[in-house]
Amino acid sequence: MNLTPENILLAGSILLFISIFASKAGGKIGVPALLLFLGVGMIGGVDGFGIQFNNPHVSQFIGLMALSVILFSGGMDTRFSEIKPVIAQGVTLATIGVLITALVTGAFIHYLSNFIDGFISLGWVESFLLASIMSSTDSASVFSILRSKGLQLKHNARPLLELESGSNDPMAYMLMIFFMTILQANQASIPLSVLNVIIQLVVGLVTGYFLGLLTRTVINKINLVNDALYPVLLFAFVFFTFTVTDLLHGNGYLAVYIAGMVVGNSKLLHKKNMTTFFDGFTWLWQIIIFLALGLLVKPIELFTTPVAGAGLLIGAFMIIIARPVAVFLCLAPFLKIPFKVRLYVSWIGLRGAVPIIFATYPLIAGIPNADLFFNLVFFITILSLLIQGTTVTLMAKILGISEAEKEKANMFGIELPEEIKSAMSEFEVVPSVLNSGNRLMDIILPDNTLVVMVKRGHKFFIPKGNTTLAVGDKLVLISDNETELYRAYTKLGVTNYSVRKN
Repeated sequence: MNLTPENILLAGSILLFISIFASKAGGKIGVPALLLFLGVGMIGGVDGFGIQFNNPHVSQFIGLMALSVILFSGGMDTRFSEIKPVIAQGVTLATIGVLITALVTGAFIHYLSNFIDGFISLGWVESFLLASIMSSTDSASVFSILRSKGLQLKHNARPLLELESGSNDPMAYMLMIFFMTILQANQASIPLSVLNVIIQLVVGLVTGYFLGLLTRTVINKINLVNDALYPVLLFAFVFFTFTVTDLLHGNGYLAVYIAGMVVGNSKLLHKKNMTTFFDGFTWLWQIIIFLALGLLVKPIELFTTPVAGAGLLIGAFMIIIARPVAVFLCLAPFLKIPFKVRLYVSWIGLRGAVPIIFATYPLIAGIPNADLFFNLVFFITILSLLIQGTTVTLMAKILGISEAEKEKANMFGIELPEEIKSAMSEFEVVPSVLNSGNRLMDIILPDNTLVVMVKRGHKFFIPKGNTTLAVGDKLVLISDNETELYRAYTKLGVTNYSVRKN
């Protein structure tokens, strides 16, 4: 196929179609969508349909943009109230946990290199470099799998996993750069490297926080004529945050995640529209990056003896030993965390796009064995998604930490602007609600509370005082007396309700 602009667009649209339909089928059989996106890219590549794509520079650039959007979106969806109880645990896993994983895995890789004849041959520094590339859990994989499955977990396990995966990439990145520097210059100052790590983390944290505040202020004050431009403005701030932080020698990945958290936990104009935009936009970038990485790899090389054999051993070691060792050591001081939660966090050490993107850095830098590193990381990522990604829900049930999926808080899809100081509530009519009569006027509700919409089956209508209600009807209310509304629900015997405050 000639790579004309038209053919590129045709091939890209077909791959997107296939990826979307594959994700729907994968959801039914429990296969992570991200694994299917990788598979589609591999099938479309040089060993499949013959699409020639062998440019690691382009893949790395796409990965930078994709990760910025994914991490920012993940930050926007992270509630401070949820992560507050697990901040210490999450930060410990994101820093010390990554370091322990890299050291333990690197030692194992070096053992394989030197004590198994005919196997891969890597020195100490190369072994630690390869381990560092794979040392962080992948935010795209964790966010995507946990949220697409709607999995509810006990003991704050879910916010802990999301906080760790959203903030541990900087540590892995800096470890990778450290060992690459040693290989390229044959020397490195450990104190200076440690100082550099601290500087990148601090600058990334501070810059992300203040640029998040700037983003919030600009969006609330700018008063754009066209509301459709607000998501575009937010999108521009994502890349602005990454690049400014990088110019200040901070870690851009950490900065966009922190900025996303600041923005997501702030009151914003048109927040609902921007959140909806970024949800779809994040999925697009996840598909693009996994397709691009799938196209970059040569599947035939993945199943050669050195790659497949070493990949199976290293991948199994990371899942069974390295990850649990890091988790249990990091969480040892936190005595209140149940043993079964520690086991579950150990199991959900998903690898994904981030390690593969990091593996392009040695390729571009011309590091010896860079091709081997890339193929090994790709193979281990597939192994992780196949084994760990497909058992996220199963392991939660086995360990007894899963909860029944909660009904969506917004059954009607209605949102009020945050500047309106009121509460919107929804509930389902149960028999006890009709004890005093089956008309709307018979239900005792607080003053300044209105029932504005009723859903009966698939029909919606605006009620009047003499509207007859039936069990199973769903009502949406607006009230400025939230406390009395809770009391009314208690008296009516309503337990399945939601309240969204503005």
